[in-house]
Amino acid sequence: MNHKTVKVLLLAFIVQLPIQSENVASSESPAQTAVATSPIGKADLLANPYAVHDFEWRDAARLRDVPARLYLPAEASADNPVPLVVFSHGIGGSRFGYSYLGKFWASRGYASLHLQHIGSDRSLWTGNPLTLTWRLHDAAQDAEAIARAKDHHFALDQLLSDARFGSSIDSARIVAAGHSYGANTTMLVTGAKVERNGESLSFLDPRIKAAILLSAPPFYGEQDNRKILGDVHLPSLHITATEDVIRVPGYFSAAADRIAIYDSMGEANGADKTLVVFSGGSHSIFTDRGATGGVALNPLVKDATCELSLAFIRRVLDGDERALLLWPQRFASLVARFETRH
Repeated sequence: MNHKTVKVLLLAFIVQLPIQSENVASSESPAQTAVATSPIGKADLLANPYAVHDFEWRDAARLRDVPARLYLPAEASADNPVPLVVFSHGIGGSRFGYSYLGKFWASRGYASLHLQHIGSDRSLWTGNPLTLTWRLHDAAQDAEAIARAKDHHFALDQLLSDARFGSSIDSARIVAAGHSYGANTTMLVTGAKVERNGESLSFLDPRIKAAILLSAPPFYGEQDNRKILGDVHLPSLHITATEDVIRVPGYFSAAADRIAIYDSMGEANGADKTLVVFSGGSHSIFTDRGATGGVALNPLVKDATCELSLAFIRRVLDGDERALLLWPQRFASLVARFETRH
């Protein structure tokens, strides 16, 4: 396929403005062992040790770097392989972002591989501020959207074939997750299909068993989400907030757009899906930033999101229904809407 002939695939100007970009500083060095706490800093006796490992992979076939960070439970080994979450960041992010999720999952026995998508990563914030809008626009075009999906495939290949870590991952229990632009990437690798010039584009990775979508934007230029998402058959968790609004020059996306994605997902086949809408918040409340969406609310939503995602992962990978059934009761004060279909 000649990608130059493909029209815009994904939402232009998706996700985070500079003030919404993640805190990319990390206090952890590669392979540092740590004991996790909850996102709001409470002592957590259930937390288990994990290690952090950074990779500088390069896809020689595409001449493209794919940096990644792995949060790996200390218990993981060839004799005890652990499930994996592959996480894709929003525009302007990096492998260091969404660390509260990686740390939490690893502390609960689930490895987490956080990708960095060169071309739509934190490098967008450097350079002439007068050309930032154009850099964001370019990052949301078809070529980068496709490259991100291919990054996902490549990184998973690299990790599973890694001589040191590959045998520690249970390749039969893998979940894809992402925020905003990363949620679009996640939808692509879990079965979303877009037609361009009479050709159906699919980047489905059969190794993925479920999707976690944080603040998923619509696909740009499409009038019917069901044509893109209706045939997705994998279980999906959709997380958003009543104030999950995208505002950028020339574009506005209401919080209702996240609900439309949920409604369309797997509609043709009655796929397993769950929706949670937090009260208040913001589009960037799910990043590592600590104040967006409200100084008091932010850590509470992060804590609830960690527990929710874990409950979903345990249900779809391990068949454990209990945590997801109890979650709405535990976090009722934060939630505007909870719905599950399965």
